[in-house]
Amino acid sequence: MARRPCLVAPDSFKGTSTAAQVAAAIGRGLEAAGEPPPDLCPLADGGEGTLAVLLTALGGSTGGARVSGPLGAPLHAGYALVEDGGTAIVEVAAASGLGLVPEEARGPDAAWEASTRGTGELIVAAARAGAEVVLVAAGGSATSDGGAGAIAAIEEAGGLGHAKLVVLCDVRTPYERCAEVFGPQKGADPATVDRLRARLDAHAVALPQDPRGVPLSGAAGGLAGGLWAAFGAHLEPGAPFVLDAVGYDERMRAAQAVVLGEGRLDAQTLQGKIVGEAATRARQAGVPCHAIVGEDALEPFGHRIVDVHVVREATTLAEIEAAAASLAGVL
Repeated sequence: MARRPCLVAPDSFKGTSTAAQVAAAIGRGLEAAGEPPPDLCPLADGGEGTLAVLLTALGGSTGGARVSGPLGAPLHAGYALVEDGGTAIVEVAAASGLGLVPEEARGPDAAWEASTRGTGELIVAAARAGAEVVLVAAGGSATSDGGAGAIAAIEEAGGLGHAKLVVLCDVRTPYERCAEVFGPQKGADPATVDRLRARLDAHAVALPQDPRGVPLSGAAGGLAGGLWAAFGAHLEPGAPFVLDAVGYDERMRAAQAVVLGEGRLDAQTLQGKIVGEAATRARQAGVPCHAIVGEDALEPFGHRIVDVHVVREATTLAEIEAAAASLAGVL
């Protein structure tokens, strides 16, 4: 009887390799070790990389628009149209991402000035392309403006018509904590974090609804909460949404084992990240689960919670391929 294939379902190794590149490397390693061709299922958690994952899984087309970058310089950003154009996918990282701010420009001033205006402009462009639902993948932002820039851009464009917003959130942090939790990652020093917190509080009071205390509202520097308050956006955890969209459960149950991957396995993996969610589903279904990660920084108790049988560390694509080949003996 032929062996069932493995399901290869990695997230990206942020800053080095996309989820698709990691999946392909794992697949090559498994096949080189004599395993049947695997089912490749690149994943994302609702942040950066979500557009590519959903476009690959669902099929569709792409569009783009000239928008404002996080510090105001114009740039071209893309969006995707899926489900016959009825749904658009916009990534915050494409218009307002930290990766768009050069290393030498990052610091307290940039953390304060960074705006989500370009994300709002990109949402408007996607809605004008005919989308009835705009999925906003909120992750990887350079911003902590509570969505003020995006809201202004949408209002200046005359609103979104009949289009509805769904924000895919890669973190559970509420609006009122996003400055202290994520501000330092974006270059804010303690004094700037205090200023950002005060500005976010003032913005919250001025919005039609107060987003403070709303779960998931702190994603993308409070953009999620701002869009919820101003336009009634639905906030949804990104990892479960993506897993359902790519048919993960059915594909996982058809596999002999699952091989996951991400850049760093740590405590955040247990806080709604895609690898933690995927591993939990595999455990509940009784399907063996393994992982290849750039760094394994998860405590032993965390390992028991995730219940990943074997973890291999690898960073480059060549190392990931070799690590996958080494898994063949334990599948």
